[in-house]
Amino acid sequence: MNKGQATPIDTATTLYGVFGHPVAHSKSPLMLNRAFREAGINAAYAAFHVLPGMLEDAVRGIRALGFRGVNVTVPHKVEVMRYLDAVDPEAERIGAVNTIVNEQGRLTGYNTDGIGYVRSLKEETGFSPAGRRIVLVGAGGAARGIAFALAKEGPARLVLANRTAAKAESLAEDLSGLCASAGVSLDQAADELAQADLIVNTTLVGMHPHPDELPVDPSLLRAGQLVSDIVYTPRETALLKEARARGAAVHGGLGMFIYQGAYAFEYWTGTAAPVEAMRQAVEEALGAHA
Repeated sequence: MNKGQATPIDTATTLYGVFGHPVAHSKSPLMLNRAFREAGINAAYAAFHVLPGMLEDAVRGIRALGFRGVNVTVPHKVEVMRYLDAVDPEAERIGAVNTIVNEQGRLTGYNTDGIGYVRSLKEETGFSPAGRRIVLVGAGGAARGIAFALAKEGPARLVLANRTAAKAESLAEDLSGLCASAGVSLDQAADELAQADLIVNTTLVGMHPHPDELPVDPSLLRAGQLVSDIVYTPRETALLKEARARGAAVHGGLGMFIYQGAYAFEYWTGTAAPVEAMRQAVEEALGAHA
């Protein structure tokens, strides 16, 4: 197969996919299929709508059908761990998996969310988390990966703000050996949000098809802050628009999405990911004003 050239699916094609609910919005198939073409790999990647309650069967299907690898997205990143043969120690500590590698029927889980997020944050904004006050909105699977990656950067304080305080408190306790951390309910988070140097929305609030929704009260945002959102559809969420209007710097979710996919590609193939081609594929799909 020539690099950059599409090839018909045949009996030698290696299969990959993403499991999620919802998953129709995902740009992973466009991005990863472009990556395989650029790398000259005979592979195909598709999206699979896996309903709650069907995840165990779907994971069995990875072995049965001989898929080489799968990405896992909302809401399955935590539950999927119980159906795997092994979990990378870092993903085990995070408590969430977003990438599965199939080695001759043995399934191993990894987490590329956190490392993808921090790489994007640093490269695209120049922000250093060391010694800074950070608030993460949400405490789900994506939040866990991002929280652990940020905690390793040495922030002065890392606060988890979630609708359910108990879930935020549990994650904060898991982080306690890495940095000063606390968990609060969103209703109690006003002071923390107002004082934060970096605010990260790790939830799906504001994602298409509900782009006008906000995860926090925008009146708490201010100039001098960096406001980050892992949602990448739309490119600039309502949260980021509100933050920009108040003089804050903003950081969108596209870079995290690309880098977590790039790290997954490298786990699967053992070759360097064609990051710029992957970025181009997603940007073309989203459009300049998406």
